Amino acid sequence: MADRDWTADCVADHFEEAFRTLRKLPPVKAQGYFNTWPDIVRTSREIAAMEPQPMRVWPSAAAITRLEQTFDWVLWIEEAERKLVWSRAARVPWKQISGELGCDRTTAWRRWQLALTKIAARLNAQ
Repeated sequence: MADRDWTADCVADHFEEAFRTLRKLPPVKAQGYFNTWPDIVRTSREIAAMEPQPMRVWPSAAAITRLEQTFDWVLWIEEAERKLVWSRAARVPWKQISGELGCDRTTAWRRWQLALTKIAARLNAQ
């Protein structure tokens, strides 16, 4: 990371990628519960009538590593800024964010830029 010059836009892109990677990870299931019923044997006609299952794309190891780096970055900013940065990474509309923060859209955008700039400055200092 030392050979790269970080900007607020680069950090924002990194957070968006981290959010997408987080969405691709498999869901966490409770341990200890299992099914003892036998598998259902379906006919070819039943299989043809079923709706197709969506294809699941798993994240790469490099994407998970970048996600873990992003988790370290959020410790450098305050909790309200973390929520703001993750909301924008999730593409929550500015109108909803500004309503939650109790300010107008421009102020919310400035706070978001400030949080990204803090992270970029810390990354550039390393």
